[in-house]
Amino acid sequence: DALTYEIFKSAREREIEGFRFPGHLIPVNQFYSVPNSFAQLGSGNGLHPFKTVKDYEDFLKRVNGFVAWTDQAIVNMREGIAKGYTLPKVLVERTLPQLAAQIVEKPEDSLYWGPVKNLPASFTAEEQARLTTAYRAAIATQVIPSYRRLHEFLQDEYLPKARTSVGLDALPDGKAWYEYNVRNITTTDYTPAQIHAIGLREVERIHGEMRKVMQQVGFEGSLDDFFRFVNTDERFVHPSREALVAGYVDIKERVDPQLPKLFEILPNADYEVRAVEPFREKSAAGGQYQAASEDGSRPGIFYANAYDLKARPKWAMEALSLHEGNPGHHFQISIQREQKNLPRFRRFGGYTAYSEGWGLYAESLGPELGVYTDPYQYFGRLEGELFRAIRLVVDTGLHSKGWTREQVLEYIDANSATSDARRIAETGRYIAIPGQAVAYKIGQLKISELRARAERELGDRFDVRKFHTAVLADGALPLDVLEAKIERWIAAQKGG
Repeated sequence: DALTYEIFKSAREREIEGFRFPGHLIPVNQFYSVPNSFAQLGSGNGLHPFKTVKDYEDFLKRVNGFVAWTDQAIVNMREGIAKGYTLPKVLVERTLPQLAAQIVEKPEDSLYWGPVKNLPASFTAEEQARLTTAYRAAIATQVIPSYRRLHEFLQDEYLPKARTSVGLDALPDGKAWYEYNVRNITTTDYTPAQIHAIGLREVERIHGEMRKVMQQVGFEGSLDDFFRFVNTDERFVHPSREALVAGYVDIKERVDPQLPKLFEILPNADYEVRAVEPFREKSAAGGQYQAASEDGSRPGIFYANAYDLKARPKWAMEALSLHEGNPGHHFQISIQREQKNLPRFRRFGGYTAYSEGWGLYAESLGPELGVYTDPYQYFGRLEGELFRAIRLVVDTGLHSKGWTREQVLEYIDANSATSDARRIAETGRYIAIPGQAVAYKIGQLKISELRARAERELGDRFDVRKFHTAVLADGALPLDVLEAKIERWIAAQKGG
């Protein structure tokens, strides 16, 4: 109860501190967007269930809320223009095609028609006819017009007034806003300058590890030459979207039986692998996780991006699977939500630095789980870790050091094996959600540091399965709270 109170109080205090920064005046971007999220809900393939008549009727009511949200977003963005809070032009340009994809000629062509195409056979003929009519009307008179209004506003009125700068510090009070974002997202007291320095050190260290892989595979040339090789050699390209998804299913089937070696607690929920939907794949990340339903009726979903297969190399797969599936996001989030004794805000809440730090820490467990036996897959793990280190440099560069979009693209290109498609998408992401990207590496460094401390202090008494229980069993925690908890756990192990 004391821990619950501490977590609740600190989170509310941070939230109150953030009220001074008007995020509601810039309510859409190409990465986090209610219009995109609502399309996923309405497609019939997302979180929203479409199994009962009530499910279908519930979504029709939510359409009313979406229309209200869209109209309010336009009002808020007009206020933002007047007060000097606008999106960068590059983000508006990337958001417009996502909205345009939902503006179709007839309801049957809409993503929102999916639930109608899959009406349950258990519905009566009268229910099927009534719901079909209601959905056709809602899509034609509410959903499509809302997307059209928002698209026309952004294209005709907003884009000409959007800013040419990309850093959050270019907005009024933006320097303080970014410093707040960094503290809030990492649940630490790190400053942007400190995080920038950590990033530079980590980039250099990981480059050294990559050179060892080059020696192992007998590659002759520079690190840049190796980056070009792994990004262009046809052996690393999937022949089809289906092959990419099947490859991730294979990794899951190899990893799952190994999990008891490292974990006492295993989640009840399973997960499945799906390709990212075409309407959002161009701007989406390489992988994304959607949690399983609380009632167990739907598994978790690991969305693997199959857009531009040359940008999704085979060598990146094992690390990404460990991060998004088991023992990464699916594993951690499912265990948290299955702790029925925790208050709901702790079961279903989260901290980016903890959850994304755990995802990146999970990637480091590959050798203990029998993967990365191929040196190129281990390189993929290093490349994934390198990218999180690069994020520390470029995110703080963008939002606290005056870096341009082009500088970020150049830095990523010079220091990693990243394809053009991913460089562009990732840079857009850092511009869209300032500070979020620094949480991964900061969280991973803290969890790894706590494990090393426990191993050092406990020696032969150290049990990795019990350590992982200590990290996971209370759900997501602020990093400072997690550190204090693990220190108490170490002391208790010594006493035992």
